[in-house]
Amino acid sequence: MAVAGSVDKLGKVVIRNVGLMLSGDIDRPILDADTVIVEDGKIVAVGRAADCDTGDPRLTIDVRGTTLAPGLIDSHVHPVFGDWTPRQNQLGWIESCLHGGVTTMISAGEVHLPGRPKDVVGVKALAITAQRAFDGMRAAGLAGGVKVLAGAPVIEKGMREEDFAELAAAGVSLLGEIGLGSVKAGDEAARMVGWARRHGMRSTIHTGGPSIPGSGLIDKDVVLEADADVIGHVNGGHTALPYQQVCELCERSPRALEIVHNGNERIGILTAKHAMELRCPHRVILGTDAPAGSGVQPLGILRLIALISSLADIPAEIVFGFATGNTARMRGLAQGLIEVGRPADFVFMDKAQHSAGRDLLDSVRLGDLPGVGMVMIDGIVRCERSRNTPPAGTVPAIGH
Repeated sequence: MAVAGSVDKLGKVVIRNVGLMLSGDIDRPILDADTVIVEDGKIVAVGRAADCDTGDPRLTIDVRGTTLAPGLIDSHVHPVFGDWTPRQNQLGWIESCLHGGVTTMISAGEVHLPGRPKDVVGVKALAITAQRAFDGMRAAGLAGGVKVLAGAPVIEKGMREEDFAELAAAGVSLLGEIGLGSVKAGDEAARMVGWARRHGMRSTIHTGGPSIPGSGLIDKDVVLEADADVIGHVNGGHTALPYQQVCELCERSPRALEIVHNGNERIGILTAKHAMELRCPHRVILGTDAPAGSGVQPLGILRLIALISSLADIPAEIVFGFATGNTARMRGLAQGLIEVGRPADFVFMDKAQHSAGRDLLDSVRLGDLPGVGMVMIDGIVRCERSRNTPPAGTVPAIGH
């Protein structure tokens, strides 16, 4: 369908007849509600239809008894410019991920830019340009309107605190993967993480063996000393640390444990199980680490959810929270939870046609992908039946 203009977020949207509402909050993953009211792109009411003001909507969406969840958040991507990646020379990869239910992507560094600058002035210029460019794309509704939070400088030797202050003042709020640049020692990384944190910037560190030429091994001692906000691809990107080291990261660090699709699947499953055993599931977040050598996975987050739920034996409603509310809290995002005041970013799903599962959650526990019937960002319908997932049993209907 055609992409709606940003003006279309204005007005009232009534979402009704929700059969299952996933909150994104793993402490109460399922809401006793069947209706959501949206005004000007924000959630203004969540509850039962009889208790909500459903009158005079600009748009009505009949969910027809299927599932509503927060839009999925990919915690680890490597964009460049526009909806193109030179890593695989592929066009349209971001919009394709929208059809996998992803409404927000977080850059771990624009590292695949051909000739990426590595001097301090160039590092700052690239980060500010990427941040501005992807903000502009989102405002224009390009790439399906997916919220790509970009402009994540890969830190290099010679950077000083004033560089981080300048970046923060320009609107840059992220650091790219520590370890992909010249800063690889734990003490040096810790100093720069501290500067970034002082200026409100969140950081991610590479974990495991090298992923591209120029990167290197980042072991558990460096990760612990650096103390970045996110332990990036704790299951390796692609090559994981020995599981004993991963256990130490789970046990000795309070930071986010990011499991990615383009990593070691065995270590990813074991990490999720260990986090449950340690009673710290709130730290688990999900990403794809795409584009990468193994390509772009438009269904990467959904595949991770099904993989972890089915093989780590974690309820599907909890794992959906790993990809939504957990990431929102660890990353300081407004989206990712179905709560009043939050952005109206939603994915509408049903069990795939002919799945052996009784319902959507059961089908995911059995390892099947759900079918995406619609995706909404800021109250705007950005796609209807997904072209990438297996077909949903039932899809929502739009009325005016």
